[in-house]
Amino acid sequence: MEYDYVPMPQRQPLRWPNGARVALILTFNLETWDLTKDTDKPYYAGGPAILPDILPGRTPDFPNYTWREYGQRVGLWRMFDLFDELGVAASCTTNAVTFERRKAMTDAVLERGWELLAHNWEQGELLTSFAQDPAKERDIILRSLAHYEKFTGRKAKGWLSSSLRGTMQTADILAEQGCTFYCDIMNDDQPYLLRTPNGPIVSTPYSNEINDFTFITRKNFTTDQFAQALIEELDVLYAEGATSGRIMNVGLHPHVSGRAHRIRALREFITHAKSLPGVWWATREDIADWYLAHHEDHIPGQLG
Repeated sequence: MEYDYVPMPQRQPLRWPNGARVALILTFNLETWDLTKDTDKPYYAGGPAILPDILPGRTPDFPNYTWREYGQRVGLWRMFDLFDELGVAASCTTNAVTFERRKAMTDAVLERGWELLAHNWEQGELLTSFAQDPAKERDIILRSLAHYEKFTGRKAKGWLSSSLRGTMQTADILAEQGCTFYCDIMNDDQPYLLRTPNGPIVSTPYSNEINDFTFITRKNFTTDQFAQALIEELDVLYAEGATSGRIMNVGLHPHVSGRAHRIRALREFITHAKSLPGVWWATREDIADWYLAHHEDHIPGQLG
């Protein structure tokens, strides 16, 4: 995988459908962890721990495991209710094992017709653990994609690695398998093409900065601060999008944003976003398809 450094002033204007200024993606992460892992290393790499002194993988860590389970049992459903009430859709990611172990979660997304994309096999298994074993990484990706197709009835078009820990070959494997977008590269407010030996793939960035883990668990934001940070991010991107379109992704985890005392932040942000006429409530697949069809010349040399 390769990409060029092209600063914003050197790009052609990016035009979204119907003159939209910002493509807004609200991401629910439907993640599933093993209770234990056969390792002496700390296991919970998929975000910070709720308690310190993380235990080795072979030892059940019930505070950190059940904190995450709260999102699966309660928090996610509170978020579904809010989005249904406000009439907006999320773009959801799912580990392959979620289709079987927490099937109600993926069923709820598919019943709503929301976007669902592949998100590794199991949340705690990082592709970077196999950076020196490309055959193993390939096996994990292909098994995950096959499971996705089995349960959704269609081939996956995009991918987000667990903890965004992809390798130099991840995008190439995805392009080979017919995926059109890849979400691990977080260095931009616009999509662009990544070069791989199997052809280009669109970078549709996720975000660890505009993310409930970062704001709430790492920075200890209050509900008010969380809502205001999201609103200010959108307002600046919206102003900039008058000349060249932007993407805003909001990473959401049901055990974080789905708590009762935090759900108001999402309500206030979505209400604000709906008041702006130039917001495109896009899926990642929409963005990738539009970009491939209309913006080959957006970043000079990106197909070189």
